[in-house]
Amino acid sequence: MKVSQLMSTPVVTVGMDDRLDEVYRIFSHAHFHHVLVVNGKRLEGIVSDRDLFKALSPRIGTAMANDRDNASLNKRVHQIMSRKLVVINQNQSVLQAVRLFNANSISCLPVVDDEHQWVGILSWRDIFKQIEAVKDKH
Repeated sequence: MKVSQLMSTPVVTVGMDDRLDEVYRIFSHAHFHHVLVVNGKRLEGIVSDRDLFKALSPRIGTAMANDRDNASLNKRVHQIMSRKLVVINQNQSVLQAVRLFNANSISCLPVVDDEHQWVGILSWRDIFKQIEAVKDKH
């Protein structure tokens, strides 16, 4: 099975100069844990919910948050994003994706096409859902 058959699309993206309050809003309302950082179709990086929460004051969203805490939301995506990406081509096999997950300390893979432009995202959860679906059919 190819990665393109399991990857998530459409993908939520942000720009390098977007503020962290935008990413915070996305993660607050979403059921996923990564956003791609893009410039058009060029993949620049990725931000995980863990990256975000490390960059923000733990008091954000509470009554104890002060102006300094809230100022952490004004940081820019490029200040916290991961730039050294492990990516996978949409035509590669899911087994190749599993090998990348096992060889690297990552929880998602940006999916690119032959021109190295982003087209989707694959998480280990996507693979587990497929395994469960196949198992339920048998």
